[in-house]
Amino acid sequence: MPDMLVNLLNLPKNDDTEAILAREGIVIRRAMAPDKFRVVPFVQSLSGISAAGECDVCFSHSPISEFVATDGATLIGYSCYNATAPDFFGPTAVDPAYRGKGVGKALLIRALQALYDEGYVYAVIGGVGPIPFYEKTVGATVIPDSDPGIYKDFIGNLEQQETKKPTEI
Repeated sequence: MPDMLVNLLNLPKNDDTEAILAREGIVIRRAMAPDKFRVVPFVQSLSGISAAGECDVCFSHSPISEFVATDGATLIGYSCYNATAPDFFGPTAVDPAYRGKGVGKALLIRALQALYDEGYVYAVIGGVGPIPFYEKTVGATVIPDSDPGIYKDFIGNLEQQETKKPTEI
């Protein structure tokens, strides 16, 4: 999965999306320290152990570099930034039952706006899955030759490589 580049000077406004979500009882906000032991297991269940590790790192930053989406007291989505590397967006995900409502868009824009507020002009979206979503939502472009990028040597990737090796006879 390639990385993508986003020009943070051209981010769309998020006010309408968040207002529509709020009318449905969905809130987008920065995670807080007391949320950690609820958020990290949620991230692991939705996105896996590697994403949970990245999420955990976000709680060591000040301010915490993660946003969450909630429907009442229920976690429904998250977005991390500055987790794997400075100026990187991701991981992020939304509970499948809430997809298509604008939750992912709101989380993305909120996190990218935070990167801009911290002084970045461009951001990298690491190891992108839904390329068309990022192209449409924030004008992101694929970075050539960026796959596997920073994730090349992480243990999970090395484990996958081990299982693909041919067996000796």
